[in-house]
Amino acid sequence: MDDSTTKQNIRSPVAAHFLDSLSKATHINSPYDYWLLDHALPESTANAITALPFPPPSGAVFDGRRESNNSSRVFFNAENQKRFLVCRDVALAFNDALVMGALERATGSKLSEGFLRIEYCQDVDGFWLEPHLDISVKLFSLLICLSDDPNLFDAGTDIFDSTPEHRLVASVPYEKGRGVIFIPGENTWHGFSKRAIRGLRKSIIVNYVSSEWRNKDELSF
Repeated sequence: MDDSTTKQNIRSPVAAHFLDSLSKATHINSPYDYWLLDHALPESTANAITALPFPPPSGAVFDGRRESNNSSRVFFNAENQKRFLVCRDVALAFNDALVMGALERATGSKLSEGFLRIEYCQDVDGFWLEPHLDISVKLFSLLICLSDDPNLFDAGTDIFDSTPEHRLVASVPYEKGRGVIFIPGENTWHGFSKRAIRGLRKSIIVNYVSSEWRNKDELSF
């Protein structure tokens, strides 16, 4: 997956903080297995991400799919890691062998042959995501909330059941540092129902993807 310089046995502060949060995660198993984390990133790291000089998307297409705005999406790829230290710090943390091992033990996922992909999202009013399953080349999904605006309390990820109607089962509360993990599968329906977004919904999405991932320029390593 990567060379010995990126698979470290020494935990960075970001990795150490995340591992502590993961150890205290709440495991929910209905309608599928997912895990809720608090304070998933150090405060200073979350603040540095939200301060990145990427403007919120303008002229975005709101049709229930992120891929409709591929040209304006932001990733912690090699280019942005060179530009911004926080992108590098976060990428190295989630590429750490100790972090990947802990995630595998906690969730039963297989990440050793995966590749890291981290997206920085800034969702504005009008944004929504239809109930969907992550594509099969995604091995793992983690979303971490970044904004501290209390008006965004109801702007968390929605969890749906597997019925044809995809009924809403739960909404993850949106709080700074709150994380939600799931392993993409045949029943892991999720999205963001149409509703007002009262502020700027900032988050990162951490995925490990298989070697079949086509857009290599999105990957961290």
